[in-house]
Amino acid sequence: MYMKWNETQAEFPQEKCIHQLFEVQVEQTPEAIAVVFEGQKMTYWELNYRANQLAHHLRTLGITSEVLVGICVERSFEMLVGLLSILKAGGAYVPLDPGYPQERLDFMAADAQMPVLLTTKKLLACLPKQGRRVVCLDKDWEVISQESMENPASGVKPDNLAYVIYTSGSTGKPKGVAMRQLSLTNLILWQIQHSTASEGTKTLQFASVNFDVSFQEIFSTWCSGGTLVLLSEKVRRDTVVLLSLLIEENIERLFLPFVALQQLAEVTYAFGKFPTSLREIITAGEQLKITPAIASLFRKLEDCTLYNQYGPSESHAVTCFTLTGSVSSWPVLPPIGHPIANTQLYLLNQSLQPVPIGVSGELYIGGACLARGYLNRPDLTKEKFISNPFSNKFEARLYKTGDLARYLPDSNIEFLGRVDYQVKIRGFRIELGEIEAVLSKHPAVRQAVVIAREDVPGDKRLVAYVVLNQVLVTTVSDLRHFLKEHLPEYMIPFAFMILKTLPLTPSGKVDRSVLPMPDGSELELGRSLEAPRNSIEEVLVVIWSEVLGLKQVGIYENFFELGGHSLLATQIISRIRNAFHLELPLGSLFEQHTIAALALVLTQSMSNKKYSNINTIDRNNLGHEEYLLAKLAQLSDEEVDLLLENMLSKEKSSE
Repeated sequence: MYMKWNETQAEFPQEKCIHQLFEVQVEQTPEAIAVVFEGQKMTYWELNYRANQLAHHLRTLGITSEVLVGICVERSFEMLVGLLSILKAGGAYVPLDPGYPQERLDFMAADAQMPVLLTTKKLLACLPKQGRRVVCLDKDWEVISQESMENPASGVKPDNLAYVIYTSGSTGKPKGVAMRQLSLTNLILWQIQHSTASEGTKTLQFASVNFDVSFQEIFSTWCSGGTLVLLSEKVRRDTVVLLSLLIEENIERLFLPFVALQQLAEVTYAFGKFPTSLREIITAGEQLKITPAIASLFRKLEDCTLYNQYGPSESHAVTCFTLTGSVSSWPVLPPIGHPIANTQLYLLNQSLQPVPIGVSGELYIGGACLARGYLNRPDLTKEKFISNPFSNKFEARLYKTGDLARYLPDSNIEFLGRVDYQVKIRGFRIELGEIEAVLSKHPAVRQAVVIAREDVPGDKRLVAYVVLNQVLVTTVSDLRHFLKEHLPEYMIPFAFMILKTLPLTPSGKVDRSVLPMPDGSELELGRSLEAPRNSIEEVLVVIWSEVLGLKQVGIYENFFELGGHSLLATQIISRIRNAFHLELPLGSLFEQHTIAALALVLTQSMSNKKYSNINTIDRNNLGHEEYLLAKLAQLSDEEVDLLLENMLSKEKSSE
């Protein structure tokens, strides 16, 4: 029965490439604003001619169809011009995150064999340059600007590559997903047709260009006459500032992974400010959960629609579910919906036979959405992209996702989890085997296992379990530093547990189901557990312990060495605001990594705002309040606020 649900054929201009769709829009709205960034604006006409000049320059360097071009640029106009110019020249772009470890950048550049790399003068020192031409989009622009402003005739075809984006690989090395123009054209045209966004709609460009959703954000906006609002990396990491930007810029459409949406919902509740201009929020990248905070947000955003999309990097988005009706009727775990245009989904058993409705099966994807495969990995491409047994077309393929799902009676698909050890953390797809492979290279590590735990509902975290060589001693801090030299920040485990042995099943395999929950009491040699010296530090210790999930935190311990990251930093700053009634920028925690240092910043801020300095309170005279302070972990936010207000009023009355 559900084979009929795969009848998704829809007409679209298969002869068109992405940059050509953009050029059509330029002809229609040349003076419309294409990009806004930090008060600066760029029209469609200006964006087009600047990208044309760079594209002509790239063609003089030999860039044409099927040629890969690296781009390593911070979030800026140059980044967007660079991406567009590569497509206009006929090449395919390979994003290189300047925040990645040098080893990872070197591997990606060597694997892609890119002859040209776009960057800026600021980033030159850290980039791999051997065997390739480097073009600086700032320093070299005087030369580039001499090129023609006309659209280049690249000769690129829909089956040619548009980009190669690297994702986590189970062998310890990232793998490059090679995506075709045709697949992306189908996606963008479907997105435009199934969106309430009209010409001129403002869309926030939130995702990193190393994440495939960025393509959807950028080109669904530009190919429909909308305005793309770019934000700096600093704003992107600070949810409080992000909320202000959404309101100030009247953002109407937003693509966010679940965790970022949850953070935004929490901040709107805390501040009582809501981005009421929003009309669409599209979430993808991991399982969407309708938490109380998200439900509260959408009750305030009465004219905003929430879409839940699904799709791996090997196909980009392939399903969509629209949440309609009263928020109170929304399911806690919404389904991923139906296949988009020209896409087929199959739920199969191990014999590649369809499973009945309501029975779980592995999700396979077919149709126009599929990537060509993995760059320079014919073995893996053959393993994951198999012949389609349900099609009479010889070249038809299916992508084996490794995801479990089932059909609901109403034809929607419900996501159930993973078949293997691949996980989604904060919107990033991670092969746990890659982290294990790198960790095992540490000379002191004899065995290593990494799992994703969700001991607190909605808070999924990576945990590493390590057995050390008896003759070598190391610390958790050393292991964390070692991984940071080889892996990006989002792949660093939140906690490390050093065990004498790993638990095994009767068959001799690691029994991941009984690995212990980290509670802060595990062996962590070298930790500095100095106790708080005053009331401010004591409050911060409680906040850090709760957010990081540790029983003890020393005032000189590094937040990021304890497993902290940008999303947890947002929680820390939010709780500090609630406890001290002070607005502290998120950057404070990135500059002051310890409780001791952050307490000094708080003291200075309180002094500047002419607040009483909590640090001077004689704790011996606090009586019951001192007891409550020591028990802060058991208090609600309202009780914490009341306690601190009482402490401050006592000091004022004694002056």
